[in-house]
Amino acid sequence: MKKLFLKNRVKNSLSEKSRIFVWTLFDFANTSYSIIVVTFIFAVYFKETIASGESIGDFYWSLGISVSMIITALISPVLGAIADYSTGKKRFLLFFTLVCIISTSLLYFTVAGGFFLAIFLFILANIGFEAGLVFYDAFLPELTQPKNYGRVSGYGYAMGYIGSLATLAIIFPFIQSEMIKETLPVAAAFFLIFSLPLFFLLSDTRRKVERSESYASIGFNRVLTTIKNLPKYKNLATFLLAFFFYIEGVNTVIFFSGNYARTTLGMSFQELIVFFIIVQTTAIVGSIIFGILADSIGQKKSIVLSLWIWIFTIITAFVTSDPDNFLMIYLNELFGTDPKTLQIDSFYFVGLLAGSVMGATQSTSRSLMSNLTPDEKKTEFFGFFSFFGKSSAIMGPLVFGLISFSFDSQRIAILSIGMFFIIGLSILKFVKDENPEVIN
Repeated sequence: MKKLFLKNRVKNSLSEKSRIFVWTLFDFANTSYSIIVVTFIFAVYFKETIASGESIGDFYWSLGISVSMIITALISPVLGAIADYSTGKKRFLLFFTLVCIISTSLLYFTVAGGFFLAIFLFILANIGFEAGLVFYDAFLPELTQPKNYGRVSGYGYAMGYIGSLATLAIIFPFIQSEMIKETLPVAAAFFLIFSLPLFFLLSDTRRKVERSESYASIGFNRVLTTIKNLPKYKNLATFLLAFFFYIEGVNTVIFFSGNYARTTLGMSFQELIVFFIIVQTTAIVGSIIFGILADSIGQKKSIVLSLWIWIFTIITAFVTSDPDNFLMIYLNELFGTDPKTLQIDSFYFVGLLAGSVMGATQSTSRSLMSNLTPDEKKTEFFGFFSFFGKSSAIMGPLVFGLISFSFDSQRIAILSIGMFFIIGLSILKFVKDENPEVIN
C-alpha cells in the first residue's frame, strides 16, 4: 500500500497537504446540497408546502429517499468496478456531480401539490450526490499512507461541516426575507464553484488497458466475482453488515431531523438555523477528534464509542420531545421556564450530541473500510461500501415514514432509529480492527 501511495505521489505535482486540501474542498462543496436539500430547507418545504403539512408527506419523502438509494445501491458496485479497471474516477465523479447540481437548481420550480416533479428531481439529485461519493471516497488511499486514513478522512468531514456553516450563513438573509425556494439554486451554485478545484488540480491515476468487452460488462463481471469471493473476506463482510445497520440510523437522522424539529417541536426557520449551526459546529470538532482518536486507539473502538453516544442521543430526543413527562415537568419547575422554551433548548442539546458523532461515525467507518480493503480492489470494494450504506438508507427512512404516517406521530417513529444503532453495535463486536485479509 505504501508503494502504491508513493507511486501516485510522484505522478502528482501537488504536495501531500495540497492534495488533501483540494480533496477536502469537495466535501466543503457538496454539503451545501446535503444541508439545504436533504436535511433542512427542501425537506421542510416538501412537508409543509408540497404536502400541505399532512403526515402523508413523511411517507412520500421517505419513498423518494428509498427509491434514490435503491438505484444508487444497485449501480455503485458496478461503477466502482469500472473505475477500478479504467482508473477514471474523476470523470465519473464529474458526471454525477453535474447531475446533482442541475437537479438541485431545478427544484426551485416545484410547487404545492406537485409531488411527481418534486420527487423525480430529488431522486435524480440524490443519485448524483450519493453515487459521486463512491469515486470521491476512493481517492483517499491515493492521498496519504494507511496510518493517516483516520485523520485525513476526518479532515474531509470537518471541511464538509465548515461548508454547511458557510452555506447557512449565505442563505440566512433569504430565510429572513422568506425566500425559501431561492436557497435551492444558491446551494447548486455553491456546490459547483467549490467542487471545481478537485477537477482541475487533483490528478487521477490512469492507465491504458487492453479490453475486448465493454466497461459495463467488465464492471458486472468483476462485481459478480467480488460477490462470490466476499464470503472469503469474512472480517470485511462482517464489518459491512454492521455498517449496514448502524449507518441506517445515521442516514435516517440526516433525512428527518429538520422535518422532525419543524413538525413535532414547531421550531421556526430561524430556530432551525441555530439548531443546524450547533450540529455543524460540533460535527467539525467531532470529526477531527474522532479522526485523531481512530489513529490512536483504533477505528473500531472509535466507532463503538460513537454508537453509544448515538443511542443516548436518540433516548434524549424521545424523552425531551414530550413536555408532559415527569422529567420535563421537573426541569420546567427547576429552571422556571415554559414547556415550549425548554423543549427547544433540549433539542439544541440533542443537536450538540448528534453533531459530535455525525461526521465521526461516517469518517471513521470510511477510514476503517480503507484499512480492511485489498489494495487492488479499492474502488470496487468502496462500491460495496456505498452499496451497504445506500441500501441501508432504504429501510430506515421508510420505517420512520411508515410509523409516522401510521401513528401520526414522529415521536414514536424516532424510537425505530435507536434499534438500528443497537443491532449495528452488536455485530461490530465481531469485527477485527486489522489490515486487509489476504486471499490466495
